[in-house]
Amino acid sequence: MVTVSVKAARAAETREAILAAAERLFAEHGVFAVSNRQISEAAGQGNNAAVGYHFGTKTDLIRAVVRRHADPIDALRQHMLATTGDSRDARDWVACLVRPGARHLGQLGSPTWYARFAAQLMTDPVLREVMVDEAFGPSIARNLDGLNRCLPDLPLPVRIERGDMARHLMVHTLAERERALADGTPTVHADWDAYADGLIDAITGLWLAPCPTTP
Repeated sequence: MVTVSVKAARAAETREAILAAAERLFAEHGVFAVSNRQISEAAGQGNNAAVGYHFGTKTDLIRAVVRRHADPIDALRQHMLATTGDSRDARDWVACLVRPGARHLGQLGSPTWYARFAAQLMTDPVLREVMVDEAFGPSIARNLDGLNRCLPDLPLPVRIERGDMARHLMVHTLAERERALADGTPTVHADWDAYADGLIDAITGLWLAPCPTTP
């Protein structure tokens, strides 16, 4: 007779296989182009209803994929924030935004798919809400508060505009490097930490650029 603990272990293994398959297929083919049946097959599940059984709707599955990475990234960010303290250096706060995600990708080994998956979510109005709900918690709010304290003279419209620019730069350049690594294309930097250094410099420069004055 199969014990409850064995059943739970098998269910957890199946869930993990489905999450890994979904993340890869979503990254490679697009969220809306991939069916639950394709995910089940890629996860080695003979039952095409496995995705629905373990996760419910496709949106629920997407949320689970995000949480799979959001929690470890958040832990890295919280550690960085604890050492950043009350810094008045904008670069310190930009580093807290950029480095946790890059470092997490580096810790996963190669290939990875999460950066490309996240980029797809952030470019879709509906899916972006899912991403924000699952990944943007108190540590992000604290991070942005710290950055804003370093930019007291930046007008709100400019602050909003540059925030959008910084988000696009971070999300899509991480996805581009991930794609290059997956394709075996040479990259400028040898690892994710070195890549993060350059991205942090670029985003810091964006925030600190002279503010245009209106006549």
